[in-house]
Amino acid sequence: MDAKIITREILLGLIKIHILYHAAKAPVVGQWMLRELAGHGYEISPGTMYPLLQRMEKNGWLRCEVAPRGGARARKSYYLTDKGQEVLSFLRGRVEELWHEIGDETDI
Repeated sequence: MDAKIITREILLGLIKIHILYHAAKAPVVGQWMLRELAGHGYEISPGTMYPLLQRMEKNGWLRCEVAPRGGARARKSYYLTDKGQEVLSFLRGRVEELWHEIGDETDI
């Protein structure tokens, strides 16, 4: 099993759902999100996390606020947008449907 391929092809989608979920509760910060995801078994690098947050912002799902007077390495907090909430609601339904389909191991 190639963990990098699985992460790139499947788990990044789940990671995005985690980010949207947490951003719905409170602003998320990259380093905190890395630790939170690691607690769920997702090991991704900052080099993956920060471009991912930027893409989610570009898609209109997150809004970024940069700490004032923070310089080039200023703390960035990401907030869920209305569009991000719509995406999260849609994905919640898809995940529930998928879980109902694959969650019963007696089918396998």
